[in-house]
Formats: sequence, C-alpha cells, structure tokens
Amino acid sequence: MSLTVKNISVTYNPINQSNTFTSGDFISGQVILDVAKDTQMQSLSVKIKGKAEVYWTERHGQTTVVYSDKEKYYSVERFFVLEDKTHGNIREMLNDPSGQPYSMVVAPGRHVYPFTFQLPQQHFPPSFKGSVGKIVYALEAKLGRAMRVSSKDKAEFYYVPKHDLPGPELMAPQYGSKDKQMKLFTSGSVSMYINTEKMGYYLGEGLKVLAEVQNNSSRSIKPKYCLYEKHSFFARGKRRLHTHNILKEEGEPIEPNSKKTVTKVLSIPPSLAISILNCRILTVEYRLRVCLDVPYATDPEIKFPVVILPPQSVSGAKNSDFGIWNQPPESNMYPSPPFITPQAPPLYVVGPPGQFGASGYPGPPLGQFGAPGFPGPPGQFGPNSYRSDPSAPPPYQDYRLYPQFSDHPEKS
Repeated sequence: MSLTVKNISVTYNPINQSNTFTSGDFISGQVILDVAKDTQMQSLSVKIKGKAEVYWTERHGQTTVVYSDKEKYYSVERFFVLEDKTHGNIREMLNDPSGQPYSMVVAPGRHVYPFTFQLPQQHFPPSFKGSVGKIVYALEAKLGRAMRVSSKDKAEFYYVPKHDLPGPELMAPQYGSKDKQMKLFTSGSVSMYINTEKMGYYLGEGLKVLAEVQNNSSRSIKPKYCLYEKHSFFARGKRRLHTHNILKEEGEPIEPNSKKTVTKVLSIPPSLAISILNCRILTVEYRLRVCLDVPYATDPEIKFPVVILPPQSVSGAKNSDFGIWNQPPESNMYPSPPFITPQAPPLYVVGPPGQFGASGYPGPPLGQFGAPGFPGPPGQFGPNSYRSDPSAPPPYQDYRLYPQFSDHPEKS
C-alpha cells in the first residue's frame, strides 16, 4: 500500500446471527477507501465471486507433478469509478446514494462506497476448506491508479445451500446382509442383517441402526459401528482421497450359538460439513460401516452411504478438515446506515454452456443430488437402488462416472 492510499477494505453486513448466506439472499456492504492526499483514480470496483479449486503435488521419481483444477460458479464486477467505460465489455456502474456518478478524484480522508448484490437462486456447493481443495465465496475490492500497482482487499462470506425437502430416495430404508464361515482358530459361522431407516440426515439427528446377528461360531462376537467422512479431490484424471473417522462405538458381546437383535442410535455431530455431491472437482461424503469383531478372523462388514443435508434453518454449521474447524469468517464492520431493502440487479453466473454454473442454468445437473426428480446413477438411489432392496446386487461403482458415490478403495 502506497503512502497516498492508507487503506482499502471491503466489508459486508450480516443478515443473521450465524453470519451465513444462501441462494437469493441480498448481501450489502461497503468499500472503504482511506487516502492521505488528493488521489486520482482510474477505477474502483467491487466483485462478488464463487469458485471451487483443488491443488496438490506428487513426486514421480525426480519429477514433481502438479495437479490442479478450478470450477467457477459466478463472478460479477461492478464499478464505482471507471476511466474508460467502453474498453472491452460494457461495464456496470454504481452511483452514489443521490444517484450521481462518483468523482474520479477523492480528497484526503475516509470515503465509503456502499453496494448490494443478490446471490443467484441456483444451488451451489457450500463453503468448504479441505486439505488440498476449497470452495470459496468472496467479495473483492480493487483500486486502480495510473502507473501504480492495483490495491486490493477481499472478504470471504459463508454460503450454505438453501434447505429443500429431501426426496423419497434419501428417506428410503437401506438394507444389507453378510455371512462368514470361520476358519483356523474359530469354528462355525456368523451372519448379520443390517437396516437403517434412511440415507439422509440433518446435523444433530440420530442415525438409528438395527442389527440382527446370528452367532453360530465358537466365540463371542461384538458389533462395531463407525461413521467416517471422505474428501475426494479430482484433477487431470487423478483422484486424491482423504478419510477420517468421525465416531466409533461398539455394542454388547453376543455369545456363541445365539441370535440377537440390537438397536444402536448414533448422533450425527452438529459440527460436520454437509455433504457436497454437486461439485465436479471435489466431494464430501460420509459412510456408515457396521462390522462384527470376530477373534482371530477377518471381520465381516457392511457399508452404507450417509448424506448430511443442509440445515433446515441456516444455522452457521462449521466445516471441518479432520479436526480443524473453519468458522464462518468474521467481518470487521464499519458503521453503516440502517439497512434498507436493497434493489440490486440479479447476478448472472458464468461458465461453459451446459455446465453447472453456466449462464441461464436453472440448477444442479439432472441426476445430481438436489435436482428435481433426481433419478440418480444406475443402481444407486430409488426403489431399486443401493441396498434399498435386500436382494439387489451391490451397485456398479466407478468414481470416474459418479465420483460422488465412490467408495473407499481400502479398509479404514
């Protein structure tokens, strides 16, 4: 920052206690410019943008390979001051509260430039920060002057998708069964039949698991439950996977030559990130793993997908990257006049035609979670779907086709 420009900052006004925003919300704020003497500006603008990006490196012998990709949801820039309004594309100008254009020369002191944007009605992925990828929504102020490096400031805001009633696919029960014949140090066999009430859950809700266990072995066995999260990142045909156990619990022992039906309720932690299934380059998924702890033998196990839904009321849920909690960003507020219902032109999203986030695109791609009449990939959701029919075979899973439903390639 030069001696002439003492400071430039952009802030926004929270609209709820959790400091979150969702589709269709108005976000109002101000660009604050503090200068030490008369200053001639070429441009002064504010931009609102949302994008996802992934980045990581890998060593292959003596070569370091970079894997990166981006997905842009929208980017709209509006100008308070612009020297050449016809250069390139037509620029959208903002006037002062009296309706007059802003002066290109400012006197010494602090100057406040108010603005208002309306977020698009589309359902975008929520704000998220992971180990090698993130989804960020932000406001950016930029000051341009002749023969000077541009001065910038950025303020991230926390976006949560608007709550929609979950479809019947997410409310359908899930079933699974497993049999195992014992060998070596344990004789006999064990079998289990697992049922969960549904696939979709809200933060803080109880996940009820019903297990029927037949222990025809010579040893006591114990049911174990694990809820784990999966962060998948995609770039250049490569997948980077991170998994982390959210919670682990175990049930009472089941004696040899006995049959028992047990019910376990696991509480979904309210601090989890909601599932992200509508982003091309990263996903956040959850799995429930139920297994039988069999001494001196490989434990039989069953896995179910779990979808964490957006909160029924925007509540400022935190995002996690395996123990690092990312709170909604705080805004260093500059005193502003009382809030007036804003009248802002709508944003228009950008991106290649036909891609999520492209101009005029009404919502998530057909077949994605959250789209109307979501049919799902073959063998996944629906009446003849993933484990909704005990006799149905396991679904074909290929993360290259349906990365949001890919399963853990290794036991975790």
